[in-house]
Amino acid sequence: MGFIIFIIGLLIGSFLNVCIYRIPLGESIVYPSSHCTRCGTALKPLDLIPLLSFLVIKGRCKYCGEGISLRYPSVEFMNGLLYYLLYHQFGFTLELVAYGLLVSLLICISLIDFDYQIIPDGLVLVGFAIGIFYKIINNLFQQAPFRISDSMGGLLLGGGLFLLIAIVSNGGMGGGDIKLMAMLGFWFGIKEILLVILLSFIIGAVVSVFLLLWKKKGGKDAIPFGPFIASATFIALVSGDRIINWYMQWILL
Repeated sequence: MGFIIFIIGLLIGSFLNVCIYRIPLGESIVYPSSHCTRCGTALKPLDLIPLLSFLVIKGRCKYCGEGISLRYPSVEFMNGLLYYLLYHQFGFTLELVAYGLLVSLLICISLIDFDYQIIPDGLVLVGFAIGIFYKIINNLFQQAPFRISDSMGGLLLGGGLFLLIAIVSNGGMGGGDIKLMAMLGFWFGIKEILLVILLSFIIGAVVSVFLLLWKKKGGKDAIPFGPFIASATFIALVSGDRIINWYMQWILL
């Protein structure tokens, strides 16, 4: 089953590549069909097999010979791997489906933010819609409580804290980050969104220091925060309870 989940992740990862490329350009993610961005030739089904097709054609378009970015198979593999890890954490459950969709959405958001320093409002709204649907279904069929007060508290805490940072830093935090954190706060509630916020700042600080040391970024260069939020969210998903329990035990020593 784990292998099947991985393959499903690869297939969805292939679709994510379409979203990452087209959404910032304002293009439809449905039409036209997948094609070479250089020569415009429509790709056949055998050209779209995740990972395998890239290896078979040796990373080049077989119609014009143009090199294909390594990002495409990387996104496919990353999504497949994260799905596999989620499966081992949650099993074949509703949580796997919901969190898998959230993780795929965060991959899409992260790479768009990395490329363009924007987080499209439409993707954040999709995240809210998935979260609401998941909580309702979870409540109806698994009798899991839908703590609306906790969800709204997480929304206000996550979005409000980032809004405060944006105001104090005079725009140091973007509007897309504020909306993204509000959406995640709705998903996770007060306790876990605090963990996501803490982890995102730790990851962001470490990565930023390395970028400065390697001179990949200057002190005044903007560094997209979306990828840090996404990384922190996945860590919270698979290890959040363990981290919180460890921290509470450490505090009580």
